[in-house]
Amino acid sequence: MTDPKSKLPTAAAAAAPNDLDTMLARALGKPVAGDGEPLPGAEAATEVPQGPHRCGYVAIVGKPNVGKSTLLNALVGQKVSITSRKAQTTRHRITGLRTVGPTQFVFVDTPGFQTRHGNALNRSLNKTVLGAVSDVDVIVLVVEAGRFNQADAKVLELLPQNIPVILAANKLDMIHRRGDIAPWLAEMQQRHPFAEFVPMSAKNAKDVQRFYAIAEKYLPEQDWMFDAEELTDRSERFMAAEMVREKLFRLTGDELPYTSTVIIDKFEDEGKLRRIAATIVVERDGHKGMVIGEKGEKLKRIGTEARQELEKLWGGKVFLELWVKVRSGWADDEARVRSFGYE
Repeated sequence: MTDPKSKLPTAAAAAAPNDLDTMLARALGKPVAGDGEPLPGAEAATEVPQGPHRCGYVAIVGKPNVGKSTLLNALVGQKVSITSRKAQTTRHRITGLRTVGPTQFVFVDTPGFQTRHGNALNRSLNKTVLGAVSDVDVIVLVVEAGRFNQADAKVLELLPQNIPVILAANKLDMIHRRGDIAPWLAEMQQRHPFAEFVPMSAKNAKDVQRFYAIAEKYLPEQDWMFDAEELTDRSERFMAAEMVREKLFRLTGDELPYTSTVIIDKFEDEGKLRRIAATIVVERDGHKGMVIGEKGEKLKRIGTEARQELEKLWGGKVFLELWVKVRSGWADDEARVRSFGYE
């Protein structure tokens, strides 16, 4: 990791014009004099030019349910962070890796910063966010394109002053024309001296390529930290728990409180077969019934969908056994929150 002084824009980055008009042009995918290779979105090649190796940490932050995990998965090129409509789906610091040309991006996905509830679980999640942004090379603040509310402002206030911040205006596909967003971007620059604007949709491959080209100059010139083929530093055991939790949230909707969690009791490798036993932990007996469903159908479906996705991820057979247990008040219990794997 570099020292804080080296987290400021490099000499190469500083050489490019950085006034508001230039930033808006770059944000909208227009070629800018002094930027070197034209950016994707212009009529030009989209490959990152070859050169000295760069490698650095990129923290992805934002309020709950703004699309951080979806963006991470798009940037990595494979699912490494679970997603659902339920806020606070991400609970851990997830590291995703992507090597593009000479540059290796080490992305750190974080939980959405929680300001409404102060239980032990949420305090742990907020601590994870603050820890993630304190020692990275660049921060990506994810907001919805054209929108900025009090929850977004709260996250912005917490960001360190000595680390460049890229504003990722996500869900750009909801905006009719990209040019319509220019006045909003100008307003956002009055709120904070953002290093760059990147209006984008995680669903658009050109937008993802454009992000790489814009963000790479904020990473230091140094050797890669991981093999080029690696996509995450998280274990298979961790991914198994996360995949079950994703299906739990997706299939129970808003009925089940977000405090439900998943614990892996057994994880065994037998060649290409993985045998996994996991417990879904809920806070009330009524929640247990929601998860199990009539004649066990809901629990069976959760297990089936999680197993199928894990088999796709790992390219091998998975035997998955699920149980449901009630642990009242666990999210308010500091010791139990830690015992369930939350820092």
